[in-house]
Amino acid sequence: MAPEPQQHLVFHSYEMNANESDTKLMNRIRVEFTTEPFVIGRTPEHAKAAETAAASAGLETEFGPFGTSAVGDRAEVMAALPAIVEAAIDGGAARISFQVTTSDSVPRKPGIHDALERLLLRVEVEMGAGLEELSREDKQRAVKVLEERGAFNLRGSVEDVADRLGVSRFTVYNYLNATS
Repeated sequence: MAPEPQQHLVFHSYEMNANESDTKLMNRIRVEFTTEPFVIGRTPEHAKAAETAAASAGLETEFGPFGTSAVGDRAEVMAALPAIVEAAIDGGAARISFQVTTSDSVPRKPGIHDALERLLLRVEVEMGAGLEELSREDKQRAVKVLEERGAFNLRGSVEDVADRLGVSRFTVYNYLNATS
């Protein structure tokens, strides 16, 4: 029997030159990460470990109920990613999701354009699975919950919800009509 292949994490390095240091604010990035499984009622060890790794790397962290964000200059954040992933895995994470925002406005407070994402994450936690993984009936319930919480008052939300559910926007409209 052949030995199991080892898994290696590889992130491309980034070096900042003298010209780039003048535009350091433009090189600030935010990485938002969620570790799973979620544990209702307490903070899982893998989530604490990932946040600690980010803070130990000198990043500005914000720990929340649905994930953690870490902000720093691009080189610092990219260098910290392997340690964050390793800490989460060592802490028992079965899944780690990342979203990276590059912008000259980082850091910023979550705004209206983050509202839908927060709603979607809450519904996923409440449903106990990613929206795409749900049965047809559970997807219909999720759409009803999102409608009750005002998700469809946000511009472009039908398309975003459809993408997250793994269905067409017409299917989302059908789900909405069925709940009316």
